[in-house]
Amino acid sequence: MPREWDATTYDSLPLPHLGWGRCTLDRLPLRGDERVLDAGCGTGRDTAGLLDRLPSGGVVALDGSVRMLEQLRERLAGRLDRVEVVRADLTAPPLPFDGEVDAVFSVAAFHWIDDHDALFRTLAARMRPGARLVSDCGGRGNIAAVNAAVAQVRGTAPGGWEFAGVEDTRRRLADAGFTDVEVALRPDPARFEPGEQLESFLATVILGAELDGMPEDEHEPFVKAVAGRLAEPVVDYVRLEIAATRAA
Repeated sequence: MPREWDATTYDSLPLPHLGWGRCTLDRLPLRGDERVLDAGCGTGRDTAGLLDRLPSGGVVALDGSVRMLEQLRERLAGRLDRVEVVRADLTAPPLPFDGEVDAVFSVAAFHWIDDHDALFRTLAARMRPGARLVSDCGGRGNIAAVNAAVAQVRGTAPGGWEFAGVEDTRRRLADAGFTDVEVALRPDPARFEPGEQLESFLATVILGAELDGMPEDEHEPFVKAVAGRLAEPVVDYVRLEIAATRAA
């Protein structure tokens, strides 16, 4: 299963993910009565917006993190009658819910999955013909400056992500049975207050996998060292925006 998260701290941060979620939702055409899979739903920030667009529909909220899903249940208390909460690995078919969905929506999740061929095949298997996939995730060149800072501190480059490009994503979607494929890369740097805000963001959102392998007393010095090697308090995000249709 995917790694666990500090969901409470994650939810308290000024996340650029909020803007990504709004933009991604704006790209998803909905009547309002569909069943939509929120793939990598996290704490449910975007799930809430999705529910607002589905007054007579529902959401399958899927994530691999127990803590994220606990936070989602708390956030959406009172609306869970229209939400199926599922813990699962997006590359392990079949996804553990019944039936098909009318659309798939995903924000800031797919880059945590290293096998995008398996990801798109697994999603396609749960989508009805004609269902739309709309997503945002880190793409080619994402957080390159942060990764360079980590390499300077540790002596080795970090890993654990798949920051895909346009052409490889187009091929993977076509191979998985998608048509009407639209893929684009968009730079979207995020600026933070230097010091505590930047360091908290780095520790919670970006450097978690690095910190998991360290003694706890080394966490703070490591994060401060990485932040100190950035030319400015900016995380150099590059977004991979995807839209595609499940073929008949």
